[in-house]
Amino acid sequence: MMEDKNVNNSAPAAEQSGILAKIVENKRLEVAQAKQNISVSSLEKSEYFDRTCYSLRDFMLAEGRTGIIAEFKRASPSKGIINDLAEVSVVTRQYADAGASALSVLTDQKFFGGKIRDLVEAREANQIPILRKDFIIDEYQIVEAKAIGADIILLIASILTPQQVAGFAKFAKTLGLNVLLEVHNREELEKNIFDDLDAIGVNNRNLDTFTVSVQHSHDLVELIPDNFLKISESGISDPKTITELKAAGFNGFLIGENFMKNSDPGSAIQNFVKELRN
Repeated sequence: MMEDKNVNNSAPAAEQSGILAKIVENKRLEVAQAKQNISVSSLEKSEYFDRTCYSLRDFMLAEGRTGIIAEFKRASPSKGIINDLAEVSVVTRQYADAGASALSVLTDQKFFGGKIRDLVEAREANQIPILRKDFIIDEYQIVEAKAIGADIILLIASILTPQQVAGFAKFAKTLGLNVLLEVHNREELEKNIFDDLDAIGVNNRNLDTFTVSVQHSHDLVELIPDNFLKISESGISDPKTITELKAAGFNGFLIGENFMKNSDPGSAIQNFVKELRN
């Protein structure tokens, strides 16, 4: 396992602008504080640390499931509060029962209203893969993800160097975690294709301007090697869009706001899946 001395300093991330820069700057402060509060050795003693992670590939491709990664998200920088009344254990269980292949739980508090506890509660309530949705800039966060019950970590190419992506992915695999790389354009994709990745996601939302276009996914799908799961992220609000993305070659579809903006996210996904299957 990793020793505390090896995770004292995060490597410099790639340059960003706008809201991403603010998020990363704040994340550095959060990680520094977290290291002071809970040591790596303490994280390694967590009840979840030695559990075997669920395979993202197995659940994403399983018959009877939808390929949807259903997200629990209370707020976002662009929308403000989306849903601050929903209970994470209830909603995520409803997501799983409706046929979601995996769950995504936001753990960033300042910008997305998430909490570490949200993922722990989702883990306690579910037996499908869970993605820790956060802005990973340090190996400490990867250890933390395993300790709180996550099965998948997210690496965002726009805030990391290729060296960081490769290193973080390799380290995550030593812990048995699945790794999802998020890219926004061809340049990010081509610079960050590494064997230790399990899935490559195309984020249809520009995190600086917040504009959304599913066309980004269609533009990049054929450039993603077929040995990786192909995930389309954000801006998916119509079952017909999933049908089109499947035809284009995508295996998975991350959907959060479309469900969470409803007072009853569980009913929202049930209706969505019913229409998708019809």
